[in-house]
Amino acid sequence: MENYELWIGTILFELTFWLALYLMGREPKNLLGWFSGGALLATSLTVIVNILGHYAPAISLAQQMLRWRQFLFVSSLFFWLLLLIRLVPSEARFRSRLKESRAALLIILTGTILLALGTIGVLFPVGLSVFWGIVYSATLFFVMGTAVGTIIAQERTEAYWPDYLRSLDYAFFMALLFGVQVVLVMRLATDINFVMLTQLYGTIATAVIVQAFASRLSEFVDQIAFFTFPNIRQKRAKLRATSLAAARVDDSLNLLQLPGDEFAKLTRRAISEMGNLPRLAANPLTNLPIITHRLQEQGHALNTLAQANELKRVLQKGIERLKPFVDEPFGTTDEWRHYNALYFPYVIGLRPYRRYVTINDLSPVEKQAMEWLRAEVPPRTLYNWQKAAAKLIAQDLREQSRQLLREQKEIVFSD
Repeated sequence: MENYELWIGTILFELTFWLALYLMGREPKNLLGWFSGGALLATSLTVIVNILGHYAPAISLAQQMLRWRQFLFVSSLFFWLLLLIRLVPSEARFRSRLKESRAALLIILTGTILLALGTIGVLFPVGLSVFWGIVYSATLFFVMGTAVGTIIAQERTEAYWPDYLRSLDYAFFMALLFGVQVVLVMRLATDINFVMLTQLYGTIATAVIVQAFASRLSEFVDQIAFFTFPNIRQKRAKLRATSLAAARVDDSLNLLQLPGDEFAKLTRRAISEMGNLPRLAANPLTNLPIITHRLQEQGHALNTLAQANELKRVLQKGIERLKPFVDEPFGTTDEWRHYNALYFPYVIGLRPYRRYVTINDLSPVEKQAMEWLRAEVPPRTLYNWQKAAAKLIAQDLREQSRQLLREQKEIVFSD
C-alpha cells in the first residue's frame, strides 16, 4: 500500500467515525441517527481493517482481516437498508419528508444508487482496487450521513450547520493533536507497521470519542469531582446546556409565520422536554416575542438559559389554564382530559405506563391520577389527548405573541 493511500484512508476513517458518533449522539431517541451512525461506524472500521490487513505480520492475521473487512462492509449495507426503511415508513410520511427536505432526500437516494454500483468493486473485485472501492463507498456514506443529519435537524426545526461544523472542527483538531505524535514516532523511529498503525487508530478513535461525548463525560466527571458541591454541579450543567443550545437554535426562523401544524409540533415537543433544560433550550420557541418581553419586564438578560426557563414557566401556566373552573383538584370527566394529559405526565412527572413505578411517595391526588391513567386511559388515547392539548397551548402562545406585537406597534404609532 502506498503512503498516500494510507493517509487518505486514515483521514477518511476519522471523518466517518466522527460522523457516526455525532449522528447517534445528536438525537439519541431518533432511529435515523442510529441506523446512519451504524452504517458509518461499520464503514470506518472497514477502512482501518483493510489498511491493517496490508501490514499484518502473519498471513493468518491478514486472512482474518479480510474476513472482518467483508463482514463490516456488509454490516454497513445492512444498517443503511434499515435507514431507508425507516426513512420511508409510508407514502404519506415520505411525501412529507420530500416536501421538507427535498435536497437531502435526493442526495440520499442518488448516493444509494451509486453505492449499489460501488459495492461490486468491494465484495466482488473484478480488476478494481479494493482500497479505492472502500474509499468510494466511505465517501458516499459520509455525504449521505451528512444529509441524514439535515433531515433530523429540520424535523426538530433546529439549526444544523453551526453545531455540525463546531463538532467536526473540535474532533479534527483533537485527533490531529494526539495522532501526530504517533505519526512522528513512526516517521522518526519505528517506521510504519501493524502495531504502530493500531496505536494510531486507537489514539484517533479515543480523541474523537472524547470530543463527541465531551458534554456527557464532563457531567460524569463533575458528579465525582463536585460530589459534595451540588450548587457548583448545577451551575456547570447550566453552562453546558447554554453552550450546546446556542449552536442549535435557529434564530432566523419567523415563528409567527409558521404553519399552524408546525407551530403546534414545536409546542408539543417543548412540553415533552420541560424536564430536560438542555433540550428545551434548543427549541425555537425560546425566541417567541412573549418570552423575550417577559424577561425584559423582569429585568433579566436575554440569554439561552434564561429564555428556556421562561418558556418552561409560560408552558406550565398554559397547562394550568386548561384546568376546569372547579374547586376539585382532580376529575375524570371530558372537560378534564386535556389538563390531565399534560399536567400529570409533564408538570408532575408521572409515568403511568412504566412497569416498575413506585407510588409510595405520591400525594393522594397524584396516586388517584396514576391509577386512573393506568386503568382507564390507553397509551394511544393519552397521546391523542396530549396532541390536542398541545394545539390549544400553541394557539394560546401565538395569540399572546401577536397581541403583544400589536400593542407594541400601537405604542410606537401613538408616540
